[in-house]
Amino acid sequence: MSDTKQRLLDGTLVAIRQHGIAGVSARTIAAAAGVNQALVFYHFGSVDDLLAAACRAGTAERVAHWSDRLAGARSLRELLAVGRALHEEERQLGNVSFLAQLLAGAQTDERLAAPTAGALQLWVDEIEPVLRRLLAGSPFAEIADVPGLARAVAAAFVGLELYDGVDRPGAQQALAALDQLAVLIEIVDDLGPIARRALRAKVNRAVRRD
Repeated sequence: MSDTKQRLLDGTLVAIRQHGIAGVSARTIAAAAGVNQALVFYHFGSVDDLLAAACRAGTAERVAHWSDRLAGARSLRELLAVGRALHEEERQLGNVSFLAQLLAGAQTDERLAAPTAGALQLWVDEIEPVLRRLLAGSPFAEIADVPGLARAVAAAFVGLELYDGVDRPGAQQALAALDQLAVLIEIVDDLGPIARRALRAKVNRAVRRD
């Protein structure tokens, strides 16, 4: 990739953080990148196409940054500990707020919807195999919609970032509640075989009733 294109991608991230989705333009992006705004259209065709490219590239970089730590989690509590660290670091860097801004823009601009959803899918694809591995052998694995759960985790990541901006204690309380859920799952997994069979039977009955 040329130096100018990379500067435009980086400048887009900066412009979104500074001005929000409503204030971003070829001019604000070019100013942040330190280039002539005509280069936005020369290299990417439109501001929307540049936003989409920056979203994909920025998210892919952050997913790669956290990949080893996510894959190294040995329990749900460890996974949530990584999630807490991820949440704090990405909050400070402004990366999740960038994605949240694009999500807001996608509500009224369908050209942003697909690339923004694709960026979220990068997180889902990283989280899903970790959840499958950690839930393997658990009674919850028989009823859990793991792809749906991975999407819920990714959506919560963005949602908690927004929540954090207006109610930080509430966001921390939400993370603590997830920790409690992980502890509950670990307790269930430590039950003896008879108790696990009884629990599995109750869960299966409940699922059939639904």
